[in-house]
Amino acid sequence: MQHKPIDGPQPAATSLAARLLAPLASRLPLRANLPEDDDGAKTSRIGMGLSAKLLLLTSVFVMLAEILIFLPSIANFRINWLTDRLTAARLASLAADAHPDHDVPPSVRNELLNTAKVRYVAIKQLDMRRLVLPPDGPIDIDRSYDLRENASLSRLMRLGQRVPLITDALSVLFTGGTGTIRVYGHPASPAGSTIWGMNDFVEIVLPEAPLRTAMVNYALNILALSIIISLIAAALVYVALNRLLVQPILRLAGNMEVFGRSPENASLIIEPSNRKDEVGTAERELQHMQQELRSMLNQKNHLAALGLAVSKISHDLRNILATAQLLSDRLSTVKDPSVQRFAPKLIASVDRAIALCNDTLRYGKAEDPAPRRTPFGLSDLVDEVGEGLGLPRADIAFVNDVPPDLLIDADRDQLYRVLNNLIRNAVQALVQQQESRTNEIRVSAQRNNSAVVCDVSDDGPGIPEKIRKTLFRAFQSGASKGGSGLGLAIAAELVTAHGGRVELIDTPAGAKFRVTVPDRGANGPRT
Repeated sequence: MQHKPIDGPQPAATSLAARLLAPLASRLPLRANLPEDDDGAKTSRIGMGLSAKLLLLTSVFVMLAEILIFLPSIANFRINWLTDRLTAARLASLAADAHPDHDVPPSVRNELLNTAKVRYVAIKQLDMRRLVLPPDGPIDIDRSYDLRENASLSRLMRLGQRVPLITDALSVLFTGGTGTIRVYGHPASPAGSTIWGMNDFVEIVLPEAPLRTAMVNYALNILALSIIISLIAAALVYVALNRLLVQPILRLAGNMEVFGRSPENASLIIEPSNRKDEVGTAERELQHMQQELRSMLNQKNHLAALGLAVSKISHDLRNILATAQLLSDRLSTVKDPSVQRFAPKLIASVDRAIALCNDTLRYGKAEDPAPRRTPFGLSDLVDEVGEGLGLPRADIAFVNDVPPDLLIDADRDQLYRVLNNLIRNAVQALVQQQESRTNEIRVSAQRNNSAVVCDVSDDGPGIPEKIRKTLFRAFQSGASKGGSGLGLAIAAELVTAHGGRVELIDTPAGAKFRVTVPDRGANGPRT
């Protein structure tokens, strides 16, 4: 079997920090998987914590790196040790050649062989092989190694020889030490010495036991030095991971657990640190999420209480409106032309209010039924909304710019509520403007293929930028003083039920809302 020496620097001590990390990791549990017990409280189940997992992974990778470094190092040590023996044998041969007629006395020969730790030495130079220091008797050779071939190989080709060299080194380390080996090779030559050719070599025979002993001592020295390095590495890894990563994540996890028990408590919202990395980003995003969640929960609680109050008010209001309905019915018998003109509209408005109260009591909340769509003239509905709001006024002009023959396919009562909310908001904005001029509210509409587009615009102060993002959210869009913020939310919900949309259109002055209602069979649902 022929082997090639490993090219490279002398092996260095490697880290065995991973072997000491497991005891530290066992001290870092993290609470996880918190099931609820019979009383509804969360029960802690202790598992492997984040610190433990990180340290365990670190230990695995350090052990892998240690193996990858130690294996070629021990193989390289074996080649270097054999090369040292070749060098010592070469020096012994020079001492033997110094004797007259190369006649070395047996005592001197034995001393030279013992000093070089070999059984015999032979040299081949200039195609001539000489047995310089012969053995005492016959020797049985178990294995032979030729170390000369590596001198002619490139560095890349030498890399392919590492695997068999590592295999032989492990074989000597764990199972060798009992045989005799023969080695061919070139001794280490200092600068200015004779250059050995490929066919020249120093041949030695030596027992394998000293080689194994030297390899074992080398491995133990590496182990001892690695233990010292591993203690320092383990401490640094533990402190660095905990301060930079684990403790902030544990803080995040603990805050989420505590906040989850009482999300309405504002004092439990996390306070972000000043970190600029991913942990700082997670803290800021968690704070934002907790604030949003707390706001939503408070709003839902408010809506639940408001729903109960509305149900109670609707019950009493329905009774009051019933009386108003009876009185309005009597107006239909009055022969006055003005009364005859306004009485049907008054009766229709009272009927709408009673129906809304009944829906509120029936569903426990102000949830509108599916639209009952029929074609009708939009211009007449706009006039009816304007009259119901007392428009036009002395200080507010009302312009119905809807074509008289324009038909819209929608629920008339629900669309009345939509336009009533939009126009009422415009009236409130113009009244609050407090300018001594005649303001104007204009309603225009046109058919766009299978949909009707209706615009409600005014020349008031416009919509503040700060509420544009929440304009159609309940209780968040009330820009006018005393407003509830429900009008636009109700309008958007009713139009969405038709398959349409309500949107704010950017204008140089004032505000313009666009209502798009598709016909049945286009984008809207069929009823």
